[in-house]
Amino acid sequence: MIITIGGVAGSGTTTAAKVLSEKLNYPFASAGGIFREMASEYGMDVVEFNKFAENNTDIDIEIDNRQAKLAEESENLVIEGRLSAYFIDADLKIWFSAPLDVRAERVCNREDKSVEQAREEILSREESEALRYKDIHGIDITDMDIYDLIINTNTFDPESIVEIILTTLKVI
Repeated sequence: MIITIGGVAGSGTTTAAKVLSEKLNYPFASAGGIFREMASEYGMDVVEFNKFAENNTDIDIEIDNRQAKLAEESENLVIEGRLSAYFIDADLKIWFSAPLDVRAERVCNREDKSVEQAREEILSREESEALRYKDIHGIDITDMDIYDLIINTNTFDPESIVEIILTTLKVI
């Protein structure tokens, strides 16, 4: 079974996807991990690399290709990434959301920066990504029609989120 988990920055996709992969004993992969790995390869931080990627469609295409290849080669996989649901023929496609203040707080704790800096970077990143996704793939990231399950992660801890997903898996 292939499961994609996407969501806005700071909504908890990586944490929940890792917990889900452990509970199901499925491998885990992350488009964000691929992106950060590529940023490092180019000697840039994520924000710089995001700006660089705006003018270099090869970056997005490479990320999409790497995650699609992982899914094609896997019988079971939990893959986390904002666009994963668009490029992977998944059995369950999930999207996470959460209020901006909650996401900024999570990012500041994770990345050791101020809440204000995290908020500004999230907004900048989301604007940049939305433009790239529309230009490169014709995808409107705000259109939720592709997803089977949408979860506001504000009120749930990762274990509870995974329980929602596992309950959903029982009925599909």
